[in-house]
Amino acid sequence: MTTASSSRRHRFRALHHEGTFVIPNPFDVGSARLLEHLGFSALATSSSGFAASLGRLDQHTSRDELVAHVAAICDAVEIPVNADAEHCFADDPGGVTRTVELLAAVGAAGIVLTARSENHLYGVTDLDDTIARLLAYRAAGADVLYAPGLTDLADIRRVVTEVAAPVNVLVLRGGPSVPELAAAGVRRVSTGGGLAWAAYGGFADAATELRDRGTTDYLATALASSQRDAAFGPSA
Repeated sequence: MTTASSSRRHRFRALHHEGTFVIPNPFDVGSARLLEHLGFSALATSSSGFAASLGRLDQHTSRDELVAHVAAICDAVEIPVNADAEHCFADDPGGVTRTVELLAAVGAAGIVLTARSENHLYGVTDLDDTIARLLAYRAAGADVLYAPGLTDLADIRRVVTEVAAPVNVLVLRGGPSVPELAAAGVRRVSTGGGLAWAAYGGFADAATELRDRGTTDYLATALASSQRDAAFGPSA
């Protein structure tokens, strides 16, 4: 472990001690550098965003591709990077342990173990079951607990209260705002593939305008050259 990697991991763990922080999910090196330039204190990769950058759907990347992706982002920024390792490639050689070793070796801030209960992503709305799963993860040693898909603030408050450990919430359209989540006691707020799909949506809208109207009004929302130079310049 390098000194830089160790420092990032300590900083990442410290972020979970008090307050609420937003950990956005870049999908490539450029988006990671831009998010760092915008002042975020940590980043997390997005499995769906990364897969999209390769022209694929979520959960259609290899472990080698993931490790190379995490390595590139960790090398490009100076803030902690948490890795979305999907199912940790349990069926690959060495299984989960080897996946964690590989991600740690390239600089991921993997010292904080996040355990997920994905009931609500698949239409299972039994909150008691979700909480029971999170409590089991906590008992097994998880540092952060995560139930992606929760949008009801009362449900989120209940999860925070009952698990009595740092909770990550995925922000979704129509769901609670970051200040509302902070007031509910949420420690960490992530975006999942949301930023990637917003970027691809803007790209598709711009390309559609160019194709159908032959105009360039889309340039009105282009990244300002000052931000581009600051985020992507030689000193980045």
